[in-house]
Amino acid sequence: MTTTHFGFESVDEAEKARKVRSVFDSVAPKYDLMNDLMSAGLHRVWKAYTLMVANLKEGDRALDIAGGTGDLALAFSKKVGAGGQVVHTDINEAMLSTGRNRLLDLGVSLPTLVCDAEKLPFASNYFDLVSVAFGLRNMTHKDVALAEMNRVLKPGGKLLVLEFSKVAAPLEKAYDWYSFKVLPRLGKLVAGDDASYRYLAESIRMHPGQKELKAMMHKGGFGHVDYHNLTGGVAALHVGIKC
Repeated sequence: MTTTHFGFESVDEAEKARKVRSVFDSVAPKYDLMNDLMSAGLHRVWKAYTLMVANLKEGDRALDIAGGTGDLALAFSKKVGAGGQVVHTDINEAMLSTGRNRLLDLGVSLPTLVCDAEKLPFASNYFDLVSVAFGLRNMTHKDVALAEMNRVLKPGGKLLVLEFSKVAAPLEKAYDWYSFKVLPRLGKLVAGDDASYRYLAESIRMHPGQKELKAMMHKGGFGHVDYHNLTGGVAALHVGIKC
């Protein structure tokens, strides 16, 4: 049996996808509200910065992986215009449905697809931009997913990975207290689910740090890779350019 981590727990690789799916099935209805509460609205600032770095132009093609409730997909669609294309994807049907319905309520209809980032159903060298926000840490084989993202990008195309990361040393104690004491209680109070938010805190600790993820992206085929720490490293935006 090949094992991997689900938070701090060691599980069979085949079991991880089911467990992650269960987490997001549970949190989907309150996902946006919880994002605002647990980050004090900072996730909106991080996504606005990601949009600026994306620098999409009219007519570009963008793929939003683990797009969830559609924040980035919506923002991208406004940049690429009618002549461009934004594909909104997620492995979790509950999250994707929540996002699709939200976009439709706003009068925005995008191609929406349930798919696994490790097996992207798109042609090679197709997209100008691929983004994954707060989704990479939940993937079992991050190296495979990064290679797939590289494959579907055009030469010179850009990958943006926005993810929770390793905080600056002076913030560690306060961040750990918030993550393991406050966050699960907030999840229980608002979403009726403390276990999923305990998993969130654990999964952040198990995710590669800034330098490690940069090295993984290089191995995945990206020639130039850089990262931008956000809010003291609570989150980081990694930028990779396909050779």
